[in-house]
Amino acid sequence: MKKTYDIEVDCANCANLAEDAAKKTKGVKNVCINFMSQKMEIEFCPEFDPCVVIKEVLKNCKKVEEDFEICF
Repeated sequence: MKKTYDIEVDCANCANLAEDAAKKTKGVKNVCINFMSQKMEIEFCPEFDPCVVIKEVLKNCKKVEEDFEICF
């Protein structure tokens, strides 16, 4: 399942770091962050609950960029 979220990230480099962190999250199949549009598209693994996974994604992204936010 794919979902798109509005995000808040300060710079393109931070967006790249957050994307790498999100990709390493268990339950995430693929992630694409677009800094210019402030959007993040996540493809979830079907056996995982997206509501649980997105919270882990946020936690992992905040480890590399503390100002990173997901609007959900």
